[in-house]
Amino acid sequence: MWIGWIEFDLLLGDVHSLKEKRSVIRPIVAELSRRTEAAAAEVGAHDLHRRASIGVSVVGTSPSHVRDVLDGAERLMAERPEVTLLSAHRGLASSED
Repeated sequence: MWIGWIEFDLLLGDVHSLKEKRSVIRPIVAELSRRTEAAAAEVGAHDLHRRASIGVSVVGTSPSHVRDVLDGAERLMAERPEVTLLSAHRGLASSED
């Protein structure tokens, strides 16, 4: 079994409150979950209205499949016009490690 994760550090555009932040982040998390069939959630920077940290994780039988899913998630984030992708940190581990 292979476990992969990626964490995105995002800068949000014209957002002035935590309520506006939620209205931007929720659809992104939903789209990541739907299009990659992986688990996605806001995982950090909860109290900052112009920054967000979103994590995506996936479990698969081969490392290539896990990498493909994470690559797809990163492409989706890079294509979002309402956010700036500052960085993406990823990891890959085997259950036998």
